[in-house]
Amino acid sequence: MPIIVNVDVMLAKRKMQSKELAEQLGITPANLSILKTGKAKGIRFDTLEAICKVLNCQPGDILEYIAEQ
Repeated sequence: MPIIVNVDVMLAKRKMQSKELAEQLGITPANLSILKTGKAKGIRFDTLEAICKVLNCQPGDILEYIAEQ
């Protein structure tokens, strides 16, 4: 999939655990894991906004496009 989700990178930069992020977002750790592993088919803008707010980052810090070869 050409869209890469870099939530783990931002979590490491902010020294935050996935569980803590999930709690602050009000989602289950399982749903956050689906997003982090790239298995999610989509993400709602309000969820993306909440992630950016909690991690103090921009959407481009979390989502990355890499063209398929």
